[in-house]
Amino acid sequence: MICTKPLYTLSALALVLGLATIASAQANHQPLITAKVNNAVLVTLNGNTRPEATAANDLGPVDDSMALNGLQLVMQRSPENEKAFNDYIADLHNPKSASFHKWLTNAEIGTMFGPASDDINSVTDWLRSEGFSIDSVSPDKMVIAFSGDAGMVRTAFHAPLHNLSFNGQAHFANVNDPQMPAALAPVVKGVASLHNFMPHSLAKPRTASTVRAMVKGNGADGAGFNFISPADIATIYNINPLYKDGITGKGQTIVLVEDSDQFSLGDWQIFRKVMGLSRTYPFGTLTASNPTGSNTCKDPGVNGDDAEAALDIEWASAAAPNAAIISAACEGTTQFGGFLALQNILEGSNPPTIVSISFGEAEAKLGAADNLFISNLYQTAVAEGVSVFVSSGDEGADSADADLTNGTHGIGVSGFTSTPFNISVGGTDFGNVALNSPGTYFSTTNLPNFQTALSYIPEIPWNDSCAGSLLASFIGSELGSPLPTNGTGSLCNNLVSIFGAGGTEFETTASGSGGPSGCATGTASTRSVVSGTCAGYAKPSWQSLFGVPNDGVRDIPDVSLMASNGFWVAFYAAC
Repeated sequence: MICTKPLYTLSALALVLGLATIASAQANHQPLITAKVNNAVLVTLNGNTRPEATAANDLGPVDDSMALNGLQLVMQRSPENEKAFNDYIADLHNPKSASFHKWLTNAEIGTMFGPASDDINSVTDWLRSEGFSIDSVSPDKMVIAFSGDAGMVRTAFHAPLHNLSFNGQAHFANVNDPQMPAALAPVVKGVASLHNFMPHSLAKPRTASTVRAMVKGNGADGAGFNFISPADIATIYNINPLYKDGITGKGQTIVLVEDSDQFSLGDWQIFRKVMGLSRTYPFGTLTASNPTGSNTCKDPGVNGDDAEAALDIEWASAAAPNAAIISAACEGTTQFGGFLALQNILEGSNPPTIVSISFGEAEAKLGAADNLFISNLYQTAVAEGVSVFVSSGDEGADSADADLTNGTHGIGVSGFTSTPFNISVGGTDFGNVALNSPGTYFSTTNLPNFQTALSYIPEIPWNDSCAGSLLASFIGSELGSPLPTNGTGSLCNNLVSIFGAGGTEFETTASGSGGPSGCATGTASTRSVVSGTCAGYAKPSWQSLFGVPNDGVRDIPDVSLMASNGFWVAFYAAC
């Protein structure tokens, strides 16, 4: 989870987008659909089948009459227009450019860089000819929302939908890559998704016991946990000087993208009161929103992701205590409800300064069309002057195996956070215990507002799993015998013999996420990124500093801070 949010739009966001500048952005508005639309001449939209759509999970076709509302056809620009748009975005962030900080509206993006109106008409005419109704065309012209039923999807896109049973839950999904008339291919990438698999929230509950307790051989740590309060974070990360200078978030708006309402809006008020925020910073506000726009936004109500919503609003307010916090949520369709909300918000006349997203899904599971949808969405946000901060994840380098005990899909990052148009925020842990670091970092008694941290605390990668080298070193030193990180003598292969049955707690993927953009495997069903191949997003020019792998692709995260769930004794709390 993202446990705290930056206080201001990064003035150096141009680095995220490249440093190229141009005298003027010239987009080509000539129609790209030049051939007659022929349903007999098709192109396959590779990389758009969920990996869960296997024979073992298949329960047979859905009924053709099953309604599908709010499907999203993802548009794509020509290479020339894409370059022109990115060059213009670079100018928006270049202080020497005449376009510096002259943000565009959603509609202006569509007019300047979107597909030609004739192309939009050709696509919508084809959809109507297949029986679909057109719900809307986004102002930036990158999404056409349409509705119909499963039978129409089967005949128009040659993609039958089947009922699936996966991990004991009922789903539906297309069982093969869709197809469409080849004439539409220059401007249409595909349907964002033809399934109801949703992303996972990125919040881990506090561990039942700590490493220190496990080494002692009992389930309770006598020394207790270190409860991290907003006052602690202000001390550890030296935010207090900013607060003293009046940089408290006042006048800024932070939108938190959610797919659930909060269980109680009063929890935020209690959190701020108990932590001393409301007394010192009285201008902070919270608004719950189901934003309207080109997408139908139904109130999702309270569901299993309400804990994520609570964490997000409370800790965003903890970092920027005088900011206006907006929790924006829509009910999911075949698209994540939070993205429906974000689309609608970006279409408004007053977009926020900051957007924060604490959900994720592996690139390889999202599919080529949905990955491009996300990239386009963030790209639009940046052109409007919106900084998008996205959690890198909490499942190590294997986002395809989130919340599982073992990683089996290989290295793969979340497509929610791997685009070149967002800041990827990773998670660390405090290293004072693991490193036996000298010094006193915590007070033995509470200071005002539950502060116990006395200074910056050395940080290490957050990794709850037995595969972590620091954990193996720490436990090996306690046992008086070094432990390797792999092989028969490794910690992972000797958990029960060392700790008993409780050792299985270390069989987990829970840890701060990071790694290279690209697919975990090269099979057609898991190709994921914008190009439909497994190459990943190209490495941005700004990722060339010391320590960044020379791997040719976008690597995440960009920045990191404490986000652990108590593994090395410290954790955040929420109301």
